[in-house]
Amino acid sequence: MPKVTSVIVPYATYLRVYEPLAAFPEPERSHWARYARRTDRPSYQDELRRALADLAPTPPVAVPVHESEDAFVLDVDGVVCVCPWRTRLRGWLALDELSEELPPPVMDAVLPPVLRRQASQDYERWLAINPDARPWIRTATWQVPINWFVLVSDEEREYDKGASVDSPPVLRYRTPMVQARRRVARGLRALKEAMDEGPLIDGLVDVGRWLEEFHPRSLVELDYGGLVHAVPAGALEDDHSAADVAEGIAALRRGDGAAAGEAYARLVERWRSVRDLRSAN
Repeated sequence: MPKVTSVIVPYATYLRVYEPLAAFPEPERSHWARYARRTDRPSYQDELRRALADLAPTPPVAVPVHESEDAFVLDVDGVVCVCPWRTRLRGWLALDELSEELPPPVMDAVLPPVLRRQASQDYERWLAINPDARPWIRTATWQVPINWFVLVSDEEREYDKGASVDSPPVLRYRTPMVQARRRVARGLRALKEAMDEGPLIDGLVDVGRWLEEFHPRSLVELDYGGLVHAVPAGALEDDHSAADVAEGIAALRRGDGAAAGEAYARLVERWRSVRDLRSAN
């Protein structure tokens, strides 16, 4: 499949769920079965390039007009598992989040109010027909949310330093859905016993509810995506954030607040330089 541009689009990380074909009703199941046999499947960079291309015209295309028919595909122990892109749905959800993050004058300059109103009306009509819809992919920019690390283990960490521009570094974790759900439950129990309600607990509750929407034999993937381009190679190779999160939760479980604080401090220090890049000119 031709690429929109050769530019590498960085700074986004992803939490993906790959469901077995059996989880999809017909005729969608047959569509994904055929799709999985293709050899020209696009990458996450291709998806981002298409999104950027939609923002280039005047006026920009805030949300794709048609839903994507692409997906990521994995073979999990001989079972074909699929993670649909659902770019249009994710575009609507991202537009809501963007409205909360940017000041109104900036938001109006990026996407005029008339375009946002039209997108909102389109979403409301679509949601009335698809009330149970949910994305298979969550995206974060300039960070990996701490609650995502709760889902995975350092033993599941996969790091490839990459060999060229066409083969960039890869840092990701993959874990069975049952393990991810178990870790969420254990993490929530430890956090609620040790602290008051707050963003960390709220975020973990939210991601736990999201995971419950999927087939129990799914696979969960935490992918650093384009953020690898914002982290020095040495720091990326030494990044064991999932281990720090697991250590912090284990410390809370045994009542060792000092050890939990040390683990959290390592996380903060590791990610400070990345957060600083976000606001740099």
